[in-house]
Amino acid sequence: MKTSTQDTRQHILDTGYQLIACRGFVSVGLSELLNHAQVPKGSFYHYFKSKEQFGEALIEYYFDNYQQQLHSQFANLEGSAYDRLMNYWQCWMTSQADNYSSQKCLVVKLSAEVADLSEPMRIALLKGTQIVQLAISDCIKAGITDGSIKETNSDDTAKLLYHLWIGASLMAKLSKTDSGLQQAMATTELLLKPGG
Repeated sequence: MKTSTQDTRQHILDTGYQLIACRGFVSVGLSELLNHAQVPKGSFYHYFKSKEQFGEALIEYYFDNYQQQLHSQFANLEGSAYDRLMNYWQCWMTSQADNYSSQKCLVVKLSAEVADLSEPMRIALLKGTQIVQLAISDCIKAGITDGSIKETNSDDTAKLLYHLWIGASLMAKLSKTDSGLQQAMATTELLLKPGG
């Protein structure tokens, strides 16, 4: 059965995500990616002019999916906004603590690696993180409205929390423990919970 060009492009991105989320961008060579995807080199260059352009497309694809997940998680009106936000952090902690998770955060994996290597990839990562922080800020605002989150500057708190969790995730990779993630959870509760 013949696959469409969009299916082939998507297959390359999906395969690339699995490899790069585990090993990083630089350590995954183009030949390895093509072998895993079972796609000829000519097909790759039909969709992407370079490995760098592939990396930029991969980051954009990752954040498109992530934004959809955030929307469905935060738009679910069961429970309070505080509960939805704490569930988000719990999912983050679980995925980062699990060495075998297929949902590794590309921001944690790639930020330091590509920030000096590729300006287009750096910008794609930055734009993606800003979208995530905005979604967190919106959920904090909803929590302030429903009374489940203490009065705070939602934008500043969202940035602070995002930076806290990125740092904790990096330290989890270095220490091979989830103690930093547990501390991030405790700090998050203190920052958000009324009376905390």
